[in-house]
Amino acid sequence: MNFTSNLKNKNFDSVEHANIDGKDYIIIKNAVCFRPSDIFDCGQCFRFNKIGEENYDGVAFSRYIRVYAENGDIYLENATREDFDLIWHDFFGFDRDYGEIMQSFKNFGKDGALKKAMDFCPGIRIIRQDTFECLISFIISQNNNIPRIKKIVERLCFNFGDEFTANGKKFYVFPTPEQIVRNGDKLDIIKSGFRAKYIYDAAKKILDGKIRLDTVHDMTTPKGVEYLMNIKGVGPKVASCAMLFGYNRLDAFPIDVWVKRILEKYYSPSLSPDEITNIFGIYAGAAQQYLFHYERTVGHNAPDTP
Repeated sequence: MNFTSNLKNKNFDSVEHANIDGKDYIIIKNAVCFRPSDIFDCGQCFRFNKIGEENYDGVAFSRYIRVYAENGDIYLENATREDFDLIWHDFFGFDRDYGEIMQSFKNFGKDGALKKAMDFCPGIRIIRQDTFECLISFIISQNNNIPRIKKIVERLCFNFGDEFTANGKKFYVFPTPEQIVRNGDKLDIIKSGFRAKYIYDAAKKILDGKIRLDTVHDMTTPKGVEYLMNIKGVGPKVASCAMLFGYNRLDAFPIDVWVKRILEKYYSPSLSPDEITNIFGIYAGAAQQYLFHYERTVGHNAPDTP
């Protein structure tokens, strides 16, 4: 049954709900620019794991979901009609036309590096994560590799988040600022090293109202980056990641060791924010993800840190 005709756009033909063997499914028919491996393996989130070919499961917004591709369609297992309308439609960025975004880059003409990257991972979509989870996850990501980041995040959720059951298995919600602050003296258990004090500072400032994540929605991207840097241990890279992956600001362009080497290799060793915007336009953050995932997967000269 097609229930989202009002949402029909260039991202898919239709969205249907089905109940198969007692499980709820959302079926996104003929999804465009959507490949689970590109989305979940490109370093933008840390709570989804591969369980098969183009088949991933994980937890977001306090819900377990399995996402997989089959015959050109995308299946969201354990998702109801209400879930799709309220959560997954925005989570997967179905309000953005990624075909149009990619075409805007192709119109640049001379950027062979970005074209190769898009050809390699055309199914990337910048997902909208919970802003607090995204911020803490990228605080954890500092000077770290992706497998270890995922383990630290899972230990954080296991030890301090609420437990719930789905598909007969136990899962854990990302902890709230209050839960983290309440257990501040136990943070060593997640084995995050020096990052523990930054995790605590972020949670404490948010709990005390010194940082209000909801107000960032009304800020420009540069102002949002500046504001988030009031948290101990949050520099331009972490703040930019929070803007890109939490607030869906596609003009945000996080620069880490990987991206520095990408810019040096394909563009220029030192680019100002204005020069980056001139090169990649208003969707610079999407370009960064195409290039980052391509270079990390295909390239062999960059370190394994996100």
